[in-house]
Amino acid sequence: MAEETIFSKIIRQEIPTPLLYQDDLVSAFRDISPNAKSHILIIPNKLIPTVNDVTEDDELALGRMFTVAKKLAKEEGIDESGYRLIMNCNKHAGQEVFHIHMHLVGGEPLGKMLSI
Repeated sequence: MAEETIFSKIIRQEIPTPLLYQDDLVSAFRDISPNAKSHILIIPNKLIPTVNDVTEDDELALGRMFTVAKKLAKEEGIDESGYRLIMNCNKHAGQEVFHIHMHLVGGEPLGKMLSI
């Protein structure tokens, strides 16, 4: 089994963090070091270290991450102007916490590419 991460503790609120969304499958909260005016992390509640570790059993949670991203983008007022969804896999891609997570970034022009 994968090692527990800081995200696991946030999900359980052992590290008090204002949650923007939480249900039985996913949780969402603001990034502590934002790279855009709006920068939210959306994570499955189940610890999945990297995209390489995703299984068919995870499809519902991964789909929920996208519907939650849509909901939060609307709440942030960035759904019409545009936003970016980013998932990094492993160190060369810039993954720092080995609990898969989706970055929802927007609120300003992001240019052609954004390094998270």
